[in-house]
Amino acid sequence: MHTLVKRILAGDRRAVARAISYVEDNHPEKTQVLQDLFPHTGKAFLVGITGSPGAGKSSFVDKLIGYLRRKSLTVGIVAVDPTSPFTGGAILGDRIRMQDHFLDEGVFIRSMGTRGSLGGLARATKEAVRVLDAYGKDVIIIETVGVGQSELDIMNIADSTAVVLNPGSGDTVQAFKAGIMEIADLFILNKADLAGTEKLMREVEQMLDLVKHDAPWRPPIVKTISVQNKGIDEVWDAFLTHKSYLAESGERDKRRASHLREEVVEIVEYDVHRVIVSQLRDEAYAGVMEKVSRREVDPYEIAGQLLQQLLKGK
Repeated sequence: MHTLVKRILAGDRRAVARAISYVEDNHPEKTQVLQDLFPHTGKAFLVGITGSPGAGKSSFVDKLIGYLRRKSLTVGIVAVDPTSPFTGGAILGDRIRMQDHFLDEGVFIRSMGTRGSLGGLARATKEAVRVLDAYGKDVIIIETVGVGQSELDIMNIADSTAVVLNPGSGDTVQAFKAGIMEIADLFILNKADLAGTEKLMREVEQMLDLVKHDAPWRPPIVKTISVQNKGIDEVWDAFLTHKSYLAESGERDKRRASHLREEVVEIVEYDVHRVIVSQLRDEAYAGVMEKVSRREVDPYEIAGQLLQQLLKGK
């Protein structure tokens, strides 16, 4: 067993930070660490929080952390932030978010950049979640940037996903377009003290009538005013109700099995992509690529040749 893994299982907080850095940097020992950690995962309750920018996701998560800690639950947070075009790191970062919890040993917060895929989960996110799971956190919250279609990637990580909406911002139409209605297990109407809350509630109910009319689980809608710490307990109760539904229906095991199958495909795709890019950069292909540039050979033919070579192990 990797020494870093031994330290993580022993509760070493610095080892957890190091392992997540291995994940982000694609360290040569990353795969070994993740392989050794895998048998010790699968116990945490994985909660996804998504929604459009300005919905108040971060303030809500901050209050949820405090609520869970008062219930003596340990919490891990992976906050996926926009990536800086200059440094490649997360712009917002964990230095700004959730400052009140940094000294709490029962909380581990890590922000990760989307690395050029704005709105999507970083490929490393699920691996960071796995590290926190093995570390022994009871609840792991994945908070996403909330921009774009690729936000749907969250469903390949979380057990339960909440979509945070605001009154008067046109969120429901955008959520419906993005397909988020399909993946939401819970809707949070944040800033519920604003005008338009009841209208938004009716709109979401109407959307659910269309999308979830025959589904075994109809996502509940919970009103919150996170800055006033209102509605947090109702949200957690809704999460626990969904968690019970997942366990009793067998859906939890189905989801997690599906997530793992998807991850195998992602790993293969990543490794194949890396091999192909490496080959294309080889001097032997310089002439071939020049022919493509001159339109003497079409890109489909070259791509086919590369694929054949890869499949033959050349």
